[in-house]
Amino acid sequence: MRADRIKQTNSEIFVYTETSVESIMQQIEQVQPHLLVIDSIQTLETSMIESAAGSVSQIREATHVIQQYAKRNNLPVFIVGHITKEGTIAGPKLLEHMVDTVLQFEGDRNYNYRILRTQKNRFGSTSELGIYEMRGDGMRAVTNPSELLITQRDEQVSGVAIAVTMEGMRALLVEVQALVSPAVYGTPQRSSTGYDLRRLGMILAVLDKRCGFRFGAKDVFLNIAGGLRVEDPAVDLAVVAALLSSYEDVAINNKFSFSGEVGLSGEIRAVNKVEQRVAEASKLGYEKIFISKYNQKVKSEEAEINLIKTVAEFYKMLFLKFFPEIIYLQ
Repeated sequence: MRADRIKQTNSEIFVYTETSVESIMQQIEQVQPHLLVIDSIQTLETSMIESAAGSVSQIREATHVIQQYAKRNNLPVFIVGHITKEGTIAGPKLLEHMVDTVLQFEGDRNYNYRILRTQKNRFGSTSELGIYEMRGDGMRAVTNPSELLITQRDEQVSGVAIAVTMEGMRALLVEVQALVSPAVYGTPQRSSTGYDLRRLGMILAVLDKRCGFRFGAKDVFLNIAGGLRVEDPAVDLAVVAALLSSYEDVAINNKFSFSGEVGLSGEIRAVNKVEQRVAEASKLGYEKIFISKYNQKVKSEEAEINLIKTVAEFYKMLFLKFFPEIIYLQ
């Protein structure tokens, strides 16, 4: 039914509804497929083990039998496994050790796209990322992920900054959203979606200690738009920009992008693969790119590179140089 819906019927695809490992191996010997998909490994059982399907011993033995056949016959095999509520693979940890690669599709019921991550890869990198859009006729590879991760809006608002992050060798532009408001309930709230909450606390402490911003009496909410979770420290500079923009209630030009790590002493540290980050931002039409002064060898013909050394210098450059009207507001 699904193949008919997505118009992908193929006479070379065989579906075998069986849970016995012995019957499956006999069918494989007869058909001699070029690719095998097991969906799912928790439903298979072998007569060599007396326990029920889905038990640790059954999963281990079924995987072992399939793996040995695949290695002997050079047959690629995809094994689908259930996951727990925490997002980890259900069953014995040995299952992840037996296979060569662990792939995970991440998605959200509120979004139409799916993210394919490599959690383990015995023969390649685990830092690559694939983004796909779920449609009624199947999944479409998104060649420009930034189109999904940056919100399209008619007017500029405060508390929004664009960060350039890396997923493997791919540079992505993500939108960082911040909301800073007075703490009306006494105890200030700290909330973060898609960004490490402890790192957010560190950045707030740096802004308080090194620049004199009183975030201790403010509620702070941070969000990475699009449901993406980022762990790249280069997003720190965009987080600082979004926080200060919301704090001062001044919108940042939507043609500015940021890439830099914030240290405890308030310095802006250099980040890796900055050339790819600058090239991606320039290609997408960003006119001013803010990076660390220690990445000063980077050049761009399409965009203006702004080198900054500290958070205090960053504030002066961003809000007093490009937005001098903020002096009047203060």
